[in-house]
Amino acid sequence: MTKTVVIDPVTRIEGHAKISIFLDDGGEVDDVRFHVVEYRGFEKFCEGRPMWEMAGITARICGICPVSHLLCAAKTGDKILAVQIPPAGEKLRRLMNLGQLTQSHALSFFHLSSPDFLLGWESDPAKRNVFGLIAADPDLARAGIRLRQFGQKVIELLGAKKIHPAWSVPGGVRSPLSEEGRQWIKERLPESKATLYTALNLFKGLLDNLTTEIAAFGNFPSLFMGLVGKRDEWEHYGGHIRFTDSQGNIVADNLSEDNYRDYIGESVEKWSYLKFPYYKPLGYPNGIYRVGPLARLNVCSHFGTEGADIELREYRHRVGGVATSSFYYHYARLVEILACLEQIERLIDDPDIVSQRCRAEAGINNLQGVGVSEAPRGTLFHDYKVDENGLIETVNLIIATGNNNLAMNQTVKQIAQHYIHGGEIPEAMLNRVEAGIRCYDPCLSCSTHAMGQMPLQLELVNAAGEVINTRQRG
Repeated sequence: MTKTVVIDPVTRIEGHAKISIFLDDGGEVDDVRFHVVEYRGFEKFCEGRPMWEMAGITARICGICPVSHLLCAAKTGDKILAVQIPPAGEKLRRLMNLGQLTQSHALSFFHLSSPDFLLGWESDPAKRNVFGLIAADPDLARAGIRLRQFGQKVIELLGAKKIHPAWSVPGGVRSPLSEEGRQWIKERLPESKATLYTALNLFKGLLDNLTTEIAAFGNFPSLFMGLVGKRDEWEHYGGHIRFTDSQGNIVADNLSEDNYRDYIGESVEKWSYLKFPYYKPLGYPNGIYRVGPLARLNVCSHFGTEGADIELREYRHRVGGVATSSFYYHYARLVEILACLEQIERLIDDPDIVSQRCRAEAGINNLQGVGVSEAPRGTLFHDYKVDENGLIETVNLIIATGNNNLAMNQTVKQIAQHYIHGGEIPEAMLNRVEAGIRCYDPCLSCSTHAMGQMPLQLELVNAAGEVINTRQRG
């Protein structure tokens, strides 16, 4: 008698999804599927809109990381205008993206993931959340909230809004940073760095007691994709695309986003609305790759800032050179926050960020443009085709979370097979399955919000379709 366990919804992620666990006759895990159950349709309803509106429209894909789409859409618009934006425009875009990475990573670590390893996998689900963390360690929780606030304030000081700022546009940005804004950032940087080091040292101290999770949470060979700079340094805005393997070998390098279709394929499955990108030369599904902080630290050689490079060397020593366990996404996020704060510290005294020369003007010069940037969750592609008047004819978006779709499915299957046996499924085991998804901090069209309580209901269903057992959370 086969059984199916459904986790619906998956909790403490941005957006809505469910996980189905299929058990065989012996109660062992046969297969697992991570279903993304939202449908948004952005690629279709953008058709017919002016290219100039795309930054504002596509930012609404996500309420957590709108800046990522704002910047990528603007870079795509740069290609269609065929302009080189002013140096001030690029530096200001970089500054906003550093703020975005900081606030998003802080949200992921402090609010969504840390309750698991700080409060315990087996702790009461009603308290295993940010409110439970506030009760258990109010100083740490408050510091995490203020660290995220710092990143959000950087975005607001540049774009006038924390969410969906209408600021980055084809050709550059609308306005520079004010002198008052620059002073605020400088004054808050020391506190933000102190909080980051507190969290980083705390997490490193926990790693020795998390060896089981490190071994079981998405620990498998794959490719890794990310942007790198001209000197192989960590990159989040420019540079070129690189693929490496689990031994650290470069598989493909100096790739341009303009011909991404040559090396990235997109498959679909009938049980999920999220596409399944893969590395074309290896085919589907063998061309599995990962993106995001784990991948970015695997594909680069260094950060180029003192503190982050020290932490990167320790990180690589701890993970064994190349990180293949997805549990290390949490560690990689913290190292990236430090790199972001140090790069903000470097940029904040650059005179260009208060320069009024921050936008290039031009008309429609190309009928297609492809933009790429690093969102908090990984590499993001926007591809637009326009007519002579700049009206959108077709859109293709490869969202950062989509790039991780094959890896997320393999991760939850590995965790379920490790922890679930004989048909008995304690709540803490199900939490570990969910936590495998939280490693990737997926952003599943998270500007779609559900109001009120979101209970978790699990059902065991036999081969005849009869519900033989249920468990409810919430």
